[in-house]
Amino acid sequence: VQLQASGGGLVQAGGSLKLSCAASGFSSRPYTMAWFRQIPGKEREFVAAIGRYGTTILYADSVKGRFTISGDNAKKTVYLQMSSLKPEDTAVYYCAANPNERWGTFRDSDMDYWGKGTQVTVSS
Repeated sequence: VQLQASGGGLVQAGGSLKLSCAASGFSSRPYTMAWFRQIPGKEREFVAAIGRYGTTILYADSVKGRFTISGDNAKKTVYLQMSSLKPEDTAVYYCAANPNERWGTFRDSDMDYWGKGTQVTVSS
């Protein structure tokens, strides 16, 4: 079981990036997949989550209206389209998954699997 995140990089403020997270080793795309981010010296924070069927989506207030999460069940992949990026979006972004049928809180402890982070740097 593995989550592989990709797509990070350096972008200017106001620009866009698209992150991808591919799940492997699962029989189907995990029920809940989410993105978190962590700034050095700070706790990891929730960014966005999507349920297996795409009908349940949740965003942190800080990214609402700028980020879009989507999924492709055939590819067992979720995406995070980030637009209107701000320097404060600079962080390591982590993909996480919970294969169980649950939806609710999104603390670190609610997610069973984590991918390695991908760095997103937004320059001013």
